[in-house]
Amino acid sequence: MIPSLREIQKRIEATEKTKKITNAMHMVAASKLGKSEASSQAFIAYAEKIEEMVRHIVESYGDHNHPILIPRKVRKTAYFVITSDRGLAGPFNSQVLRRLEEIIQERHRSKREYTIITIGRMGREYFKNREMPVLRAVTDLPDRPYFSDLEDLTYDTVQFYIDGEFDRLEMVYNHYLSAMTQEVRVKKILPLINEDDVDKLKKQTHSEFLFEPSEDQILKTLLPQYAESLIYGAFLESKASENASRMNAMRNATDNADNMISDLRLQYNRARQAQITQELSEIISGADAQHD
Repeated sequence: MIPSLREIQKRIEATEKTKKITNAMHMVAASKLGKSEASSQAFIAYAEKIEEMVRHIVESYGDHNHPILIPRKVRKTAYFVITSDRGLAGPFNSQVLRRLEEIIQERHRSKREYTIITIGRMGREYFKNREMPVLRAVTDLPDRPYFSDLEDLTYDTVQFYIDGEFDRLEMVYNHYLSAMTQEVRVKKILPLINEDDVDKLKKQTHSEFLFEPSEDQILKTLLPQYAESLIYGAFLESKASENASRMNAMRNATDNADNMISDLRLQYNRARQAQITQELSEIISGADAQHD
């Protein structure tokens, strides 16, 4: 059935309203992207420095047994998954969740072999609907998070590992490359040392620094903080990726709305022209009939 002129006009008006919404969301996301990108870049300097400090102490001190440092037999793996609280962010959430599903199918035969720690309402609802084991879920974090906003979660995550709740922790999140490019990254967080590097740690090297208090006491404090900083840094990257993905999605939606409006206006003009032609034909036919 061919739509009437009024129906086409209503569709044009509705699409124009949708375009205004998507364009506004695009501008908001672009503004948030600039701030989240700056936060992520600013944190890199701190992350690199604390990593350098930890590596130096670990390499110069070979007699340590901190539980988050040395690998142990993996009976259960925890996956720290970062998603968003809201949708309309393109493939941001779906590609992370799909990657986690692939990993679980490849590595695990039962739900007892893994558990999930998640940030974001989208991830929480996804795992809940599929009855997947969730150890901890956090939602409604701010768009510009401070470390204090994640402090309880990061502390509990590290403590879960120390207490033996799981034997390996991996993060699955969107790594920010640019405003146009984000990729899913799977990153091992705990233990901090790979199995191949264990033998190297047994060879104590000379340190150029004197430590006060002792290296062992420093490691007990610094190692958990370092692990927590890795989680926080990944969250900042994920937040920048979320804003970039939402910005791109809303820009594409705005462009699609423009194309749809153009098509509808063309359809409206053709229908209007056909209506005018039909009215003219009826007038001419009526005039001819009167002459006859």
